[in-house]
Amino acid sequence: MSSGEAPSSAEPTTSVETALAQAFQILNDQPAAALKQALEILKAVPNHPVATLVVGSAQRLLGQTAIAVTTLEGLTRSQPRAAAVHFEYGLALAAARRNRDAIDSMRHAGELNPTLLGVWCALADQLRAQGDAEAADSAYMLHVKAGTRDPRLLNPAAALRRNDIPKAEALLRAHLHDHPTDVAALRMLAEALARTGRYPEAETLFQRCLELAPSFAEARAHFATMLERCNRPLDALQQIDRLLAAEPANFRYRNLKGAALIGIGEYQQACEVFARLLADHPRRARIWLSYGNVLRILGRPQEAIAAYRRSLELVPGLGLAWSSLSNLKTFSFAPAEVATMEAELARADATDESRRHLHFALGKAREDAADYPRSFQHYAEANRLLRAQLPYSADDTTRFVARSRQLYTSEFLRARAAVGCPASDPIFIVGLPRSGSTLVDQILASHSLVEGTMELNDITALTRRLRSLHRSATERERLEYTQMIATLAPERFRELGEAYIARTRVQRKTAAPFFIDKQPDNFLQLGLIVSALPNAKIIDVRRHPLGCGFSVFKQHFARGQNFSYRLEDIGRYYRDYVELMAHFDQVMPGRVYRVHYESLVENTQSEVRGLLEYCRLPFEEACLRFYENPRAVRTASSEQVRQPIFRESLEQWRHYEPWLEPLKAALGPVLAAYPQVPPLRD
Repeated sequence: MSSGEAPSSAEPTTSVETALAQAFQILNDQPAAALKQALEILKAVPNHPVATLVVGSAQRLLGQTAIAVTTLEGLTRSQPRAAAVHFEYGLALAAARRNRDAIDSMRHAGELNPTLLGVWCALADQLRAQGDAEAADSAYMLHVKAGTRDPRLLNPAAALRRNDIPKAEALLRAHLHDHPTDVAALRMLAEALARTGRYPEAETLFQRCLELAPSFAEARAHFATMLERCNRPLDALQQIDRLLAAEPANFRYRNLKGAALIGIGEYQQACEVFARLLADHPRRARIWLSYGNVLRILGRPQEAIAAYRRSLELVPGLGLAWSSLSNLKTFSFAPAEVATMEAELARADATDESRRHLHFALGKAREDAADYPRSFQHYAEANRLLRAQLPYSADDTTRFVARSRQLYTSEFLRARAAVGCPASDPIFIVGLPRSGSTLVDQILASHSLVEGTMELNDITALTRRLRSLHRSATERERLEYTQMIATLAPERFRELGEAYIARTRVQRKTAAPFFIDKQPDNFLQLGLIVSALPNAKIIDVRRHPLGCGFSVFKQHFARGQNFSYRLEDIGRYYRDYVELMAHFDQVMPGRVYRVHYESLVENTQSEVRGLLEYCRLPFEEACLRFYENPRAVRTASSEQVRQPIFRESLEQWRHYEPWLEPLKAALGPVLAAYPQVPPLRD
């Protein structure tokens, strides 16, 4: 039965009310028993309105539709102001396929009591069944408004606020089992699933929610946010533009549009969005921060510094602004700024998020001052705070590498060499972060035939999609990920390659025939890449393991590098990387071109010529003057690659050598063998 305002009773007694309460309690699960109890009450108290309502509801639930309509029709005449009666009558009329009458009755119930549970959702369902999508959308939105008081959603909402996702999910799934068109619950469950990374399922729920209620702006905004975080900025922009069409001045939507524009490489447009936002909201510190970030990408460092400093004038404890300043590797903090950071770090109310950013920034400040012991202490504490929040298992990575070596044999790769997408556009630059890959990217992107993009997440997105489809299989069909790759039909590899080319097209702004994907982590999916894109170029950029490892340790990454916050994990990750790349060197010799950062610094011209020859590109002098390239650069090395090559960074790690023993131990034979490779482990 519907819940809400019940009809009045002229003859309440304790025994009758107790019996009625029992009948209500069992009505949905045991309608026959509830009907029997309500009829007994009516024998004792003829025409009791609440008992009559239970009778009509039970009759409807038992499929006695015509009788239910008759029972409830009479009750609406005796109880004309009882919203619950008109609602239940509407449900009975709907069951009798008298949809227009049902709509009138439900609408009247909602007018009598706009907060009546379920009435607007049921009305919307009827309107949608009649083909009146616009009126249904309006009714669903009234349901959302009334749903803020819905006790059935209060508990899952509280669980979401506590981030207790399992409880929220269980409650919402149970509710949606009985009320599958409750758009408020659909939005909440989609949000819960998105928080746990179950994006495809969350997307299905968001789409269903917005199919029912296109005007549900909050759901659309959550959906757009999820799409942007999943590296689907173009899809996010489609949702954002719909939101802005209805509310062009909305601060949240405009800010989200700026972030999505960055995601598709439209940095100048993003810059203009943030500039206009700041004209309207000049005291929004985080918008000044976003503005500074895009100015840095565009190669306008002095303006970026001014924007970061403006954000800190507004919120001195904004740790992310301090670490953003430190990420301008050519920037040095003034003594007064160091003192401010120390004071903010000492505040009792400083959050862990702010503390870790401040520690990274102070690590850079102390490094610039050659105070290496205190510098390392700050870097170590920043990493400790991050490591406590971000789960990472070095054993999982080692197992994945071992399984990849077992899967991607010479025979496996040869059998798929001719089945992938034939496009030769992509040039993949892989390795570890902070290895010199941005320098190689900048050199190649200075060639007239090559377009530099950024660290694209499209390979990761495709593998995530494969994994999600895999998880949706039955338990009997479920396989470990690499086993699943082994079972893919040959045509699937071509589809994956074509999907990658399609996904990355939005990043290409010029007519250059080749483009760069500089996502370091792609080395983990190298077997899949060469099977899906057999004509792609692969460049592995490698740096001394201590220089690279410590540079990773002192860098705060926005996301996706969970191995980087513990020296032991960095060492094991580097060792696994070397081992996997050595395996590919064995099974497909010559397929991957290797650049050692130290050699690139010391022998720039010959290394650049070798790199271009591998890519089958004619030599161009501009590749040696890469620092003159005005292109946008997103990585932490953005300012460094806008200068000629300098050698000072090669040995910077030696200042920290006393504290690098955990890194050395984890690297094992890889360290001693560098730049050569030790024998592969069995």
